[in-house]
Amino acid sequence: QVQLVESGGTWVQAGGSLRLSCAVSGGTFSRYSMGWFRQAPGKERSFIGTITWSGTITDYVDSVKGRFIISRDNAKNTVYLQMNSLKPEDTAAYYCAAANKLGLFTRATYYDYWGQGTQVTVSS
Repeated sequence: QVQLVESGGTWVQAGGSLRLSCAVSGGTFSRYSMGWFRQAPGKERSFIGTITWSGTITDYVDSVKGRFIISRDNAKNTVYLQMNSLKPEDTAAYYCAAANKLGLFTRATYYDYWGQGTQVTVSS
């Protein structure tokens, strides 16, 4: 059984930084393409970024390009989301997801496993 556990969410002031982690267990992490999504209150879950199994290729939604960075450590079965220059509109529950297939995936339907989420609140 594959499990994903996010951590690192907290309250932060606008302009600050946070690093979220997502630890994966129960599967072959190095074979998964990983993604990060977020869901603000009253809104649908939306794509943030994705990273290939090797960590060499990433893709991001335009609103976070230049501010957020996804990385992974296959030895630790962990994917990270470094968030810089945070804005109040970044406030949301953040989710990591794993796709048991090769490639970069921006749609939630391509992902096979999901974490429970971690809350990020950015105050102005």
